[in-house]
Amino acid sequence: MSETEEQAVQAEEEETAAARQERRRHHATAIRLVRQFPDPALRTPARTVEDVDDEVRELAARMAEIMEQAHGVGLAAPQIGVLRRLLVYRLSADDDPRIIVNPTISDLSEDKDVDSEGCLSLLGGELQVPIERSLRLVMTGLDGDGKPVRVEADGLEARVLQHEVDHLNGVLILDRAAKEDRRALMRELRLRA
Repeated sequence: MSETEEQAVQAEEEETAAARQERRRHHATAIRLVRQFPDPALRTPARTVEDVDDEVRELAARMAEIMEQAHGVGLAAPQIGVLRRLLVYRLSADDDPRIIVNPTISDLSEDKDVDSEGCLSLLGGELQVPIERSLRLVMTGLDGDGKPVRVEADGLEARVLQHEVDHLNGVLILDRAAKEDRRALMRELRLRA
């Protein structure tokens, strides 16, 4: 490898390291904006949004930004201390965030599955715990323009929506975890506090 090629490789490695460091900084900043257990806002049921106005749209945009920087797939307004029935989510980095105001879940399937879930409000999502959720659901609510929206979800999308609606109702994965998993999670939370 020539000296010029070595310099190019070294510059690329430095740029990659700088980009990783910048992503970590954004992640840490975003996590500081997310309320952490045992913050009382996480246990308080959210209020219905009366009007989808610019304030609500700005809140949703802020939530989407925090969710993305924290590397989350969903975020409910109570997680940033706003007790309003609003959630944002996206299943992959390629998807645009979806906004659902005043979500209501119906038609939960009786078919269920257990899978690991983390939560940005529990040590920034570092801890995972097995949670049983319905495999399919229908959710209705309003979009960011205040127009009715209906989502028929299955798999990961259904799991994320159930998780975020739990937040709107003051419910955490701690409440849904099996007794032994809850004990282990609480022990870990105490150790890291």
